[in-house]
Amino acid sequence: MLIAVAGPYSADTSEQRQRNLDAMNEAAAAVMMRGHIPVIGVNAALPVVECLRAEANRYEAIMAISLALVNKCEAILMIGESPGANRERDIIKGKGLPVYKDVSEIPLASASESAT
Repeated sequence: MLIAVAGPYSADTSEQRQRNLDAMNEAAAAVMMRGHIPVIGVNAALPVVECLRAEANRYEAIMAISLALVNKCEAILMIGESPGANRERDIIKGKGLPVYKDVSEIPLASASESAT
């Protein structure tokens, strides 16, 4: 499965944003170890956002890219809540797809569909 990993990213300090991103990446590695492909929207968005000229568009750009990617996923792993992560969750939930709260809830992929 293509599984989104969502949690808080925004924070008051760059150090906390990095810790939040690190937590999502660690969870994504665990998803991959279960044989699935993890997707973190903010990971795809940050390089693009760094090239934008207008600071005011950062959040909107991150969310646009994240939501578009999540829309292609077959499930989501929520490692925490935030307004953006909750929007991502709502996309998956609205399609009737699985919303996982712990990596242990994600079934192991069969050998024929394994990502590893």
